[in-house]
Amino acid sequence: MDNSGEHRLLRLIKFAPTFLVLFISFIIVIFIYFDSKKTYEEEKKAIETKFLSDSKDNIQAEVIRVYTYIRYLQANTEEYLKKSIKDRVYEAHEIATNIYETYKYTKSKDEIFELIKVALDKVRFNDGRGYFYIDDEFGNKRLLPIDKENEDKNYFEHLDEKGYSFVKTMVETIKNKTERYDEYYWQNPNTKKAAKKIAFYKYLEPFNVVIGTGEYIEDFEKVVQQQALEYISMIRFKDNGYLFVMENNGKLLSHINKDLIGKHYEENVILKDENNNTIDIVEFAKNNEGFYSYLQKNEDNITRKKISYIKSVYNWNWTIGAGFYEDEIINSIEKLQEKNDEKYSSYIKNITLIFAILIFGLLLISKYISKYLEKILKDYKKELEQNQSMLYQKTKMESMGEMIGNITHQWRQPLSIITTSASAMKIQKEMNILNDEIFLEYIAKINSSANHLSQTIDDFKDFFKPNREKSKFFIQDSFNKALNLISSQFNKQNINIIQDIDDINIFSYENQLIQVFINILNNSRDELIKKDYDRYIFIDVKKINQDIVISIKDNAGGISTESINRIFEAYFSTKSKSDGTGIGLYMTKDIIEKQLNGSIKAENISFKYENKNFTGADFIITLKA
Repeated sequence: MDNSGEHRLLRLIKFAPTFLVLFISFIIVIFIYFDSKKTYEEEKKAIETKFLSDSKDNIQAEVIRVYTYIRYLQANTEEYLKKSIKDRVYEAHEIATNIYETYKYTKSKDEIFELIKVALDKVRFNDGRGYFYIDDEFGNKRLLPIDKENEDKNYFEHLDEKGYSFVKTMVETIKNKTERYDEYYWQNPNTKKAAKKIAFYKYLEPFNVVIGTGEYIEDFEKVVQQQALEYISMIRFKDNGYLFVMENNGKLLSHINKDLIGKHYEENVILKDENNNTIDIVEFAKNNEGFYSYLQKNEDNITRKKISYIKSVYNWNWTIGAGFYEDEIINSIEKLQEKNDEKYSSYIKNITLIFAILIFGLLLISKYISKYLEKILKDYKKELEQNQSMLYQKTKMESMGEMIGNITHQWRQPLSIITTSASAMKIQKEMNILNDEIFLEYIAKINSSANHLSQTIDDFKDFFKPNREKSKFFIQDSFNKALNLISSQFNKQNINIIQDIDDINIFSYENQLIQVFINILNNSRDELIKKDYDRYIFIDVKKINQDIVISIKDNAGGISTESINRIFEAYFSTKSKSDGTGIGLYMTKDIIEKQLNGSIKAENISFKYENKNFTGADFIITLKA
């Protein structure tokens, strides 16, 4: 960061928070004042709307809840009826079975059967509507309590009102020795009309008969309706709200005023709309469902506006509804508005005081924050410089450690030649067979090896020599120097390096570029040694327009998807903690961008070499020519 930029940032940190606090506080105070005033006016208007809406939602929810309950009862009426008659038949069957088991060794079957008939003949249930009957395998009515004249007569060919032979179905059940439900249409003695009846009968094996009973759905439905009305009459909701139920002829079935039940609703109130037209709730319910408002005159001759929600229950010819008086809502609204006025006046006073204290406090805090941020910035700058220096040093030390290993490999053969030559001369001298020609030959080998050792030291010394000045050099030479420093490790691992480098001259920092090449090559080496197939590194250098594009790719299989976007982060490594620190590629990117003014990216590619398909990572460096 340059000094002028640093000074500007420090001034910004020093004065910006104070200015920002004053500006934002002013804007907030203005906004809150006008917004509060606007909100206050809107709330006054909204209170009435909200109360009206909430009250309407409340009565609608209650009506819909009861309607849903009724629909549930309607949907399950038949199931309730079936369970009821089945339980009754099971009870009768158990009675008959117990009688048989009690007397089977002391009385004849006919006697036992007569005892069973006597036991079941007078049994009544479902408010006297229910009774038991017994049919045999020939269609004879062996027990018919409500019609003794036709008892023991044959009904095998008997048909119901729609031509269904239900007696034959009973006979079939006896043959199958089972039980079943049945449905048929028979004249209901209460209405003198054909109605749907559900029956259940069960096989009684000792006598080869079935015991059964039945119930008209319309009779059972009346029982269910009465249960529903008892439940509805107990419902109370907000502010003593209640529900009313009436038949489509206007007769009230349920009402908070028990004296009105059974009367026509018009006997109690006169309903008119706001235009003084008489309203017929029944007709409204038949054609609509929803809200309607009207003027209701009660017994005290007081007219009040009322809003109701009604809904028809078509299968039962019912209308259910609930309502509220508008004047009760207005009273509640006025009380709330008085409280709202008091709260608004208190709010304006409090908010003014709070903001005065808050602004003063924020000014003090902003001044402290400015000084604190200024200190943090300076400390951070100092720490960043120290960390950067340590990272460079750590990278250099890592490189130095690897280079020492490379020196060891490159020195091993020359040292072996020197040692062997010296030992040979000593032995031949002791044996008195060392002549001048052999002596000179050994001396030449020793000198050559010593020169190789010296050149190796010079190469490593040049690499580690501090060099912060730019120079002109060929990229091919830089690659060669890099490869000379690390070649022993690559040769040992059978890694083939394929080069396609154009003759390109560049003006830059050579040692830093060599360091970049070494880091990337070592990274590829570490991945390749994990593979047991042919190992390749391909180096391509081309000049494209005004850029030098350097590609270093391998056939190690590429970088994992979750790692490829993070490999240039500091301390990120795909290796174990003992094998990698995660700063090699981070420093490589740092050197390229900050010292060489270039860029680097990594991507996975697939390619073909010598008719073989490979996949690997490709590091692409772009430098200015």
